[in-house]
Amino acid sequence: MRYFIQFSYFGKAYHGWQNQPNAITVQEVLEKALSTLLRDKIDVVGAGRTDAGVHAKQMFCHFDFDSIDDKKDLAYRLNAFLPDDIAVQEIRTVVDGAHARFDAIERTYEYWLVREKDPFLFDYAHWVKHPLDLPAMNEAAKMLLEYTDFECFSKSNTDVKTFNCDVRQAYWEARADKWVFTITADRFLRNMVRAVVGTLLDVGLKKIKSEDMHRIIASKDRSEAGVSVPAKGLYLTKVIYPKDIF
Repeated sequence: MRYFIQFSYFGKAYHGWQNQPNAITVQEVLEKALSTLLRDKIDVVGAGRTDAGVHAKQMFCHFDFDSIDDKKDLAYRLNAFLPDDIAVQEIRTVVDGAHARFDAIERTYEYWLVREKDPFLFDYAHWVKHPLDLPAMNEAAKMLLEYTDFECFSKSNTDVKTFNCDVRQAYWEARADKWVFTITADRFLRNMVRAVVGTLLDVGLKKIKSEDMHRIIASKDRSEAGVSVPAKGLYLTKVIYPKDIF
């Protein structure tokens, strides 16, 4: 049978989600815990890849196993076994062939900025030392919804077949002591959100104008966009699936 795990993690200690030969990853830790508890070699497939240091408030993966009588108990035992920076919320049975990555229809990320230096938020958000023009940043963010090809924000030398993404919302808002950027799309390119935020920061810092976003996207050139902001401020916050797979 196939099962989906809903879980979250704080990414500081990990080189991203996906297994790597010489670095610890979230996938590796989760597979080892599942394999130990189920006494079988378990491979998991995630909803997507997150880079080193990126966090996930809601993430999914799937795995196959003959039968699990008590999924709540397995989730409880997994949480007892896993390190403190990974937490399982739920394990659910899904239809045969359901895929954590390919069946996801929408993903949402947030990027957190702090307005002042705060030692308690150092690992959670990116500190911007200068004032930002938030209305101009929102004006530029809205332009993302007018395009589908985001090659200019993609990691160079990537092996993807298409740079098209359906961006459905993109906006900044003030939340207490933070500025938060929210972006939702059907899919994202590697490094895309961090490159988008870096470009929007250039707008906010008045290094470029908001209308320059049109030129940058049309260029399809990564060097035209802003630098990638640090991973520690990026959170995968929501992954949505069709209801009929559960």
